[in-house]
Amino acid sequence: MLLNSGRLFEGMKKESLAAIVATMPENVTYSSGFWAMSQWIRRGPQAYVLTPAAGHGDPVVIASTGLVDLAADPEVWVKDVRCFGKFIVDRAPSVELDAHDTRIESLLAEQDGADAVAVLVKAIKDRGLQNSRIGVDEIGILPQYWDKLADALPGATLVRAADVFRYARAIKTPEEIARLRKSAQIADLSISAALAVARQGSTEMDLARAFHTKTIVEGGLPVLGCIGVGTRSAMTNVQPGEWALRNGDVIRFDVGGRYKHYRADIARNGILGEPSEKLRRYHKAICAGLDRAIAMIKPGVRAADVFNAAVETVRREGISHYQRSHVGHGIGLDGYDAPNIAPSSNDVFEEGMVICVETPYYEMGFAGLQVEDTLVVTKDGVDSFMISGTELRVL
Repeated sequence: MLLNSGRLFEGMKKESLAAIVATMPENVTYSSGFWAMSQWIRRGPQAYVLTPAAGHGDPVVIASTGLVDLAADPEVWVKDVRCFGKFIVDRAPSVELDAHDTRIESLLAEQDGADAVAVLVKAIKDRGLQNSRIGVDEIGILPQYWDKLADALPGATLVRAADVFRYARAIKTPEEIARLRKSAQIADLSISAALAVARQGSTEMDLARAFHTKTIVEGGLPVLGCIGVGTRSAMTNVQPGEWALRNGDVIRFDVGGRYKHYRADIARNGILGEPSEKLRRYHKAICAGLDRAIAMIKPGVRAADVFNAAVETVRREGISHYQRSHVGHGIGLDGYDAPNIAPSSNDVFEEGMVICVETPYYEMGFAGLQVEDTLVVTKDGVDSFMISGTELRVL
């Protein structure tokens, strides 16, 4: 299961919540296993998961009727699914349906609401929670739907609860860790595949095609693909174009797809030909900063202390003017989960956190360099997901 139910209930208890409603796509999937596709590909579609506190009933998924095939997926562990809206699916006559299609057919027959909020309100009342304190993840619900929910539940107290989900999602379950490990390793293999086609005259798009193809072959799907060569590597969000590799060009990868909905975000660098002394020194410095950060991480250590140590190390080892706003972040269903490894962060590392640690450096007119590893915090340190090392790959 993806949901860390103990952590979620703990967060709900701290906020005195009788129930919590997931509304943003990551939290809907996290709470139920339901991947509400329309939420992930455009803004506005509503899907919710109501999770009551212990003793207040079972959770319920509220889904558009057009998504019942996904809500009926065997990986959705919340079995009370309620639909809204109208969607027509015909059935071939005299054909015996398999288990999945039978489930879809039964959900289509149960469509019971005109809109998402009306169905949510009914589910809340069915559980006797209409006069309770209810946390609502404020990220995915449209403002007019929040207002409608409040009007329909005059006895309830609605409070913002996105931070409760952030708290719960910070500590991964074993299934989440397995998916994140696989996702990171797919990205790592995909970088090697891209570097294998890098030669003078190869374009950024050639590298991107090789990268994304390998990601798909390994079972992932493309998401993030910042691949830049030469001075374009210093563009922080560079998108692959038709710029061709020349001798002496840096290749910077800041990349990652997703595997079973779980994200990857790693970074590596290559160079076509021999690197300059400056390039070697700078790359060595960012690697030293990364190593210092990773060596410090264990339960109980403050994220802000890791940030300060990483930046100080990069400065000492070769980039004296090095500055950063952060040197890493958690990762999960979203590209950025808790903790945030930044100077102002109050986060403290805990066992079970999966984090990306990075020390990027961008210098316009020169190059961009970036190393980023993904790892899980263990009881006494970390366990890296990476296959490759951080060394500058000379091609």
